[in-house]
Amino acid sequence: MPGFDPREPETYWGLFRREARLTAKRRGTPIAVGDPVRSTDGLRLDWRIDSAGRETRYTLLRWEDIVRDRFPRPNGRRIVETIALWWRLWRTGYLRAYKREARRFYRVIVGIHLIYAGLVTFSLLVASALMLGAGDMIPKPLVILAIPVVAYAILSGLMVVTRGKPFFVAHLVDDTAFTHAYAKGEAPEMEARLDAFAAEIRAAEGRAGEIVLIGHSSSSFFGFEALDRVLAADPDFGRRGTPVSFVTIGSVIAWITLDENAVATRAALARVAASDAIGWLDIRTKWDWLSIYRRDPLSASGLPSPKHHRPVEFHVRMPDLVEADRLSRRRFNLFQMHFQLLMSSDSPDTFDYISFVAGPEPVHALIESWRSVKAQPMGQEMEVDGW
Repeated sequence: MPGFDPREPETYWGLFRREARLTAKRRGTPIAVGDPVRSTDGLRLDWRIDSAGRETRYTLLRWEDIVRDRFPRPNGRRIVETIALWWRLWRTGYLRAYKREARRFYRVIVGIHLIYAGLVTFSLLVASALMLGAGDMIPKPLVILAIPVVAYAILSGLMVVTRGKPFFVAHLVDDTAFTHAYAKGEAPEMEARLDAFAAEIRAAEGRAGEIVLIGHSSSSFFGFEALDRVLAADPDFGRRGTPVSFVTIGSVIAWITLDENAVATRAALARVAASDAIGWLDIRTKWDWLSIYRRDPLSASGLPSPKHHRPVEFHVRMPDLVEADRLSRRRFNLFQMHFQLLMSSDSPDTFDYISFVAGPEPVHALIESWRSVKAQPMGQEMEVDGW
């Protein structure tokens, strides 16, 4: 399950195929990635992976259409809703808790919103200078009325010309709004999509050697929401011989669960965390500016962990994945760092997403073998056989 991303699902297939070629070359293991096939109901993009005699069916659960309906928003709506949202988050104490649990991610989100506020202010100043500079050519009442209209046009032009780069301002501002709208129950289209995802996941039981649900970014919380729906419909899911694992990468779970309105989401998180039928692995790196990595998602959300190493944590050092020269160029590219854990690693001796997904070792077995390994302090990678 991908994050808040409006791109066509084939983008992820193209990324996976490209990175699979790199992993195959670096590790000396043939990996064949089949062509993508869209399901007739529009919920999935499926492709097959063949590696070392093992076949993996990779399914991308789609919600890019929902993202497109929420991003980009018209600037007028964005301004009004953003002011209302930040007033609520400040008034309820959310910002203090969020800063405590996700200091770096907090700085990114606050910084992005300040950049957007700066663009709005700049547009107003330029519009005021233009209109007031017209002198007596335009009546003063019309000048006053024209300033916000001209400012809106300037702001819209800036957003179109820059497309939000280099910091993807509109993307992250709208992503923030969508996350908190969902926390308040104001995203019914996503509720319906998660119900559909739950049916897809449940139907996979018994058709493969294992089921692995991978939630990246915003789908770190949409993933457990879908699994909670599966368990509500079928309490024995995962207990009939098909191992089920949940893997979170670039987790932002506390981003939503710290919102006082996210009562249902926190309850779903607690139920999935308590289910011993579903393994849970949280893969993280402190180099990912768009994730929350300081504490495990349960502790960060103010929930007790039901058992030791739930979830199992795997800390990855980015310098082990990317060579120093390329890392120095990428380190402040927010989305590059956010996607790095979904890509091939430069070193054949460390974590590699492609090998993780398509390698010979089942994911549920990896989670079990890592459960007894105590995570090293932040900044060090787990010392696990094979990685």
